[in-house]
Amino acid sequence: MPQEMNPHDHALEQLDKAAQLMNLDPTLHKIFSKPKRVLEVSIPVEMDSGEYEVFTGYRVQHNFNRGPTKGGIRYHPAVTLDEIKALAMWMTWKCAVVNIPYGGAKGGVVCNPKQMGTKELEHLTRRFTVEIIGMIGPDSDIPAPDVYTNPQVMAWMMDTYSIVKGSRVLGVVTGKPLSAGGSHGRREATGRGTAITTLNACRHLKMNPEELRLVVQGFGNVGSVSAKILDEAGLRLIAASDSQGGVYNPRGLEVAKLVEVKAQGGSVIHYGDADRVSNEELLELETDILIPAALEHVITEENAPRIKARIVAEAANGPTTVGADAILEDRGVFVAPDILTNAGGVVVSYFEWIQGTQSFFWDEATVNEQLERIMQGLRGCAGASRRTDSGNADGRAHSGDLTGCGGHDGQRHLPLGGATLKSIPSWKTRERNTVA
Repeated sequence: MPQEMNPHDHALEQLDKAAQLMNLDPTLHKIFSKPKRVLEVSIPVEMDSGEYEVFTGYRVQHNFNRGPTKGGIRYHPAVTLDEIKALAMWMTWKCAVVNIPYGGAKGGVVCNPKQMGTKELEHLTRRFTVEIIGMIGPDSDIPAPDVYTNPQVMAWMMDTYSIVKGSRVLGVVTGKPLSAGGSHGRREATGRGTAITTLNACRHLKMNPEELRLVVQGFGNVGSVSAKILDEAGLRLIAASDSQGGVYNPRGLEVAKLVEVKAQGGSVIHYGDADRVSNEELLELETDILIPAALEHVITEENAPRIKARIVAEAANGPTTVGADAILEDRGVFVAPDILTNAGGVVVSYFEWIQGTQSFFWDEATVNEQLERIMQGLRGCAGASRRTDSGNADGRAHSGDLTGCGGHDGQRHLPLGGATLKSIPSWKTRERNTVA
């Protein structure tokens, strides 16, 4: 990755701008600029061929001040330490924006899961869990799925951790299968939160959803779920893509059929009655709403002048570079930032953690109701996105003192039905040194 595209440099530049805007104490600025802990491990794995491969894995904990750290594990051949450090920092801001009691963390393994069998992935996951077991735990650091990881990977992680600890520990990871203590609504949560934030942006700009066109780059779990919900709200999906390319039809794509085609053929490119487009071309299509839901840094200084969308809703983490941010702001493009747009996933991960800690599980309607209540409570943040009329120089959502956007009436302890954070025994009795 070119130096100017380094994701950690991107995250630090964002922090510097935010610190200047909010007149952040210089000591806190220095603390926030460094991760609390960084671990790099070697992971020897016996492959199906009988030979051994040694993979590199990372776990980064950015900040503990608000509680245990939280963040996904990704399996991808392009994983780097700087990427993981940036994602951990963004998780700290994301948890603060939605006012849940976590700091940020992230993990990753440099591998190509598309070229690995199920047993190889299981061996990799279990060995990686053993290597990082001193860092993770329900009261210290809670992993979750991310790019090319899924509920099965989380089940392997929980099982390995539980074997070592000698008892079943549901709260060590989130995003688990329902049969292993997962939560209803978790798989759809990030996409649902993206859709809610996008619709809130439409309301803020007084745009009628039934008159709007939608483009989704990255038609995976998050992109497909958000497209389905937005389609039901009246938007017309005109283009979608995945790692193999994209399809475009200005008259509209059938979302249900697109989901089916991808499930059966592995890619949206097999969808009929549409023109083929590249991921790069898709970003520059004439549309009202663009949802980048793939990887970092797809909107850059080079292509930002050609982005035609009125709203960019960042479902991916860090899809827009700092230089591109400034260009989009100058052009009046409304950008709903990633730390707000894709926060639905960590919100429902929090719900899953609560359910596992209390052994009291919610139905899907309750999960979705609580998620929508929190995301709708952040509508003020959507109105403070990157726009020249937002009053925010870098256009990103205001996070106040990093304890939430005011969606919870300023409450430090987020209410959930009859329970509050104070009523969770495992948290109430936990003591932690929170110097940094």
